[in-house]
Amino acid sequence: MRLGIDWGGTKIEIIALSNEGEELFRQRVDTPRDDYEGCLEAVRFLVEAAEKATGQTGTLGLGIPGSLSPKTGLVKNANSTWMNGKPLDQDLQNVLGRPVRIQNDANCLAVSEATDGAGAGAHIVHAIIIGTGSGSGIAIDAKAHLGANGIGGEWGAITVPWLKPEEYPGPDSWIGHKGAIDRWCSGTGFQLDYKDRTGTLLKGHEIMALKRSGDAVATAVYEAYVSRLARALAMSANLLDPDVFVLGGGMSNIDELYADLPPAMTPYIFSDTFETPIRKAMHGDSSGVRGAAWLWG
Repeated sequence: MRLGIDWGGTKIEIIALSNEGEELFRQRVDTPRDDYEGCLEAVRFLVEAAEKATGQTGTLGLGIPGSLSPKTGLVKNANSTWMNGKPLDQDLQNVLGRPVRIQNDANCLAVSEATDGAGAGAHIVHAIIIGTGSGSGIAIDAKAHLGANGIGGEWGAITVPWLKPEEYPGPDSWIGHKGAIDRWCSGTGFQLDYKDRTGTLLKGHEIMALKRSGDAVATAVYEAYVSRLARALAMSANLLDPDVFVLGGGMSNIDELYADLPPAMTPYIFSDTFETPIRKAMHGDSSGVRGAAWLWG
């Protein structure tokens, strides 16, 4: 049996999978925000619940909104900032009495979708989270590409490429970078763009409802979002040239994106052809936690 945990800013979720990928158990609890010890206890509780319910013990993989530094072994770059600087793998091993494999949550998305999802069978999968934030992960032959410095796939910190004059320098992201992908290509950025133009904060699905009804401002916000995300994807295409892009997170549920992104990317692609598919994550919100379980694949 394989256990996977998705440690997010609002919830911590566990899944138990058979070796064939069948879901055996799932449970989630609210994340004890700003409470590192409380989060360790939440993981212990979920592991015990899963193993009690299934009557089995399992390997454990963990997806986090950050990564372990290859130099120090400590968590870095996590937007759940209370885990930064902590020896998370060692602490969990002490709590659980077993080794734990940890990867960035976007890498877990990539592994999940490359294993038995929208990128199954592809050599290189670039998986993009477009939710509260915007990060990405790379899977090569269904294995997470961490990189020499543990920053493989960390495109969220990069400024949206080919900035337009009216976009420069762009808003601050959570790490202080101007015009970063993490801000402008996220669902949060989508909502804040609409608020900047109207003074009203709406949810993403409310903005899309207005856009579909013909509202001019909502349409302009959507078109700007498509342009920025397309430029970010084109940068990846030019550098990595993956076999498939897979989109996850709340914004991935906007069906129009899959028709609108490819032509918006074309002017920025350094090739006379671009046929790389852009697909919605097959496992949806389950991809991250499933990918964590597959870290022991």
